[in-house]
Amino acid sequence: MLISYKYLSKGSVVLLRKTIIATCVLTLVACAAPPKKPSNVPRGDYSYTKEYISWLVEQEMADADVTGMSIALVDDQNIVWQQGFGYADKRAGILASPDTVYHLGSIAKVFTATAAMRLAEQGKLDIDQPLQEYLPEFSIRSRFGDTRRITPRNIMTHHSGLPCNWLHGMSERHPRPFTEVVSAVQNEYMAYPPDYVFAYSNLAVTLLGAAIGRVSGQDYAGYMDTQLLQPLEMTHSEFAPRIPGKSYDKGKEVEAIPLRDLPSGGLNSSASDIAHFMQMIFADGSYHGHQIVSPASLHEMFRVQNAQVPLDFDFKMGLGWMLSGVDVPRAGLVASHGGTTLNYHTLMVVLPESKLGVVVLSNSTTAQGIVGKIATETLQLALEAKRGISPPVTVVKEVKSVPLTADDVRAYEGYFDTLIGLVKVSGKSGDLVAEVMGQKLELMPREGQQFGARFKLFGFIPIKISMLEELNLSLHRIDGHDALALKSNGQTMLIGEKIAPVEIPQQMLEYVGEYEIVNKHDGPMPQSVRFLHEDGLLIGAFTFAEKPGFVFRVALKPVAADELVLEGLGPGKGETLHLKKVGNELRIDFSGFELRKISSDKG
Repeated sequence: MLISYKYLSKGSVVLLRKTIIATCVLTLVACAAPPKKPSNVPRGDYSYTKEYISWLVEQEMADADVTGMSIALVDDQNIVWQQGFGYADKRAGILASPDTVYHLGSIAKVFTATAAMRLAEQGKLDIDQPLQEYLPEFSIRSRFGDTRRITPRNIMTHHSGLPCNWLHGMSERHPRPFTEVVSAVQNEYMAYPPDYVFAYSNLAVTLLGAAIGRVSGQDYAGYMDTQLLQPLEMTHSEFAPRIPGKSYDKGKEVEAIPLRDLPSGGLNSSASDIAHFMQMIFADGSYHGHQIVSPASLHEMFRVQNAQVPLDFDFKMGLGWMLSGVDVPRAGLVASHGGTTLNYHTLMVVLPESKLGVVVLSNSTTAQGIVGKIATETLQLALEAKRGISPPVTVVKEVKSVPLTADDVRAYEGYFDTLIGLVKVSGKSGDLVAEVMGQKLELMPREGQQFGARFKLFGFIPIKISMLEELNLSLHRIDGHDALALKSNGQTMLIGEKIAPVEIPQQMLEYVGEYEIVNKHDGPMPQSVRFLHEDGLLIGAFTFAEKPGFVFRVALKPVAADELVLEGLGPGKGETLHLKKVGNELRIDFSGFELRKISSDKG
């Protein structure tokens, strides 16, 4: 590609030079030779797996500036490898080890689901009965009919229709008991009808944890300790509203604030302890003479639960386990769950058919992009060592582009609410260009009514990025929604919805302007909050100190004289904002937070 510098500003030239230099540096780093793979890997010999993954971990940690990481690989009842890399405490010189305790975040959900199935076996909990049967004080408002359709089963599959979070107080230095959430949501609304669409919900799993405490006769943390952690000899583990050890951002120690919601994100554990949990999975629910759950319960947890949900496309959920999202070719069923907080990134993946599992844990904010790569490459090599199953040879298929038509422009031009916020697509100069997080992507039509994407450097220089070119976007009309789907690695999943402008009542336009949060908490907070009226849409715009230059935008739809919902489909969408006046002040309530208008928008 040739670029004429006369069309670039001085700042653009400097940025381009930096980009080229960074590319050269990454190329040199990538050339550091990996260990040579033997021509024939003996069955049951994991020595090359350990050697190669150790090399890969060190490469990836250096690239991403990750301070500490631990890994454990399990083959049936054997922990064939466990190791720490980097530091658990950099200042004190304490190295990471298999026993280093990390905050595992949402991996807690698999344990909560396991506890629910154990209680179901004992006749104390029917996963297909209303949650209110076991938590009578729970109630929530609905625009979709009976809330008794919320069950432990659809909670464990993230199809309960409940909001994603109860945000206020979720992250505090001294959190309140998570059970207070039960009464806090009584005046809130469901986001969707139950069993309508996959919508990840920490709130729902937290409510299930409260029910577990109620029906077990113990508090949740006590039940999890006596019935799961102790029998599994997980001696480094606990469910507790505290963050263990140290956490880092690009090598600098940062504060990690505790989380309130133990059932959905409050597990502290180590790689060596999670290895015990995976051993239990591969022993049909048994560990050293303790039957934690029955083989039938495990089979149900690994069974696809949402095959009849059109809006889920190919995305598959078990009970507590995600059955899509992690790709290990030729492995059969791949079940996983990750944990992502501001400071920790973790992933557990099991291959039930081959009885192989891996867990990767890190104490660094920058590790999100590498835990998945390390986990999948570990399992691919382990699968080859155990069963002789190697990954298929990658065949690069020629992508056939087709001309952009007027119908394409009509279909895609407009606003889409997506997993990464509001995206505007414009059809100008014969192109479809999407504005995504301040960057511009050109949408390129392909055969089969699909679109690829190409990054435009500085907004006008086309740059090929293989990751983008492998993606395929398409629109589907489902139950009144123009659903935006993404196809990658042979699977299609929902990523957003095209939205249309609607009439905005005049009294709601009074709420356009800048806001401050009245009742802040210790956890992450927006740096600024604005409500805009743009192209016939009400839009919420949020900035964060942790992400300089990034503006997260969401579309808002009126549903009543004093209520708006977050437009779109999927996690965090469909949730309600309540408008009110306090004296002469305009205020908005959302997820426990109260926002006060401080200035009007003049734009």
